[in-house]
Amino acid sequence: MTSQRRGRAIAMTPDELDDFLTAERTCRVATTGADGQPHVAPLWFVWDGTSLWLHSLVRSQRWTDLVRDPRVAVVVDAGSEYWELRGVELTGRAEVVGDVPRGADPVAELAGPERAFGRKYAGTEEFSSDGRHGWLRVTPEKVVSWDFRKNPSLRS
Repeated sequence: MTSQRRGRAIAMTPDELDDFLTAERTCRVATTGADGQPHVAPLWFVWDGTSLWLHSLVRSQRWTDLVRDPRVAVVVDAGSEYWELRGVELTGRAEVVGDVPRGADPVAELAGPERAFGRKYAGTEEFSSDGRHGWLRVTPEKVVSWDFRKNPSLRS
């Protein structure tokens, strides 16, 4: 994975990055359409410490784009005031994992992400497939983070 070269003073530590990606609920996924136009859409996700797992409708522009061209950029951010802004941009390639759409049969590789997804969004250890979504794993090739709260000169 490529390390961050600029903005290192406000970059998140590995522990801060893990905590942030584990806690935040919505990301923005950027793909490229067949005509070269960008497409950005919000999506729920889970972070396993190594990869970002996207639970996406398989009949969506995002899914169509990523099956054709797996390159993806994902942003997770938080904060209201400028000096509170923090976030992470991950770039890499999306890989389809499991059935498309996700069926009811257990898939060992999805046990962890599905348990984490159920815990994060439903408050339970169980995950129930709706037959319309599939899983995409993004293992970042590059990660850029920022936490403006680390820069005291930004506070007024």
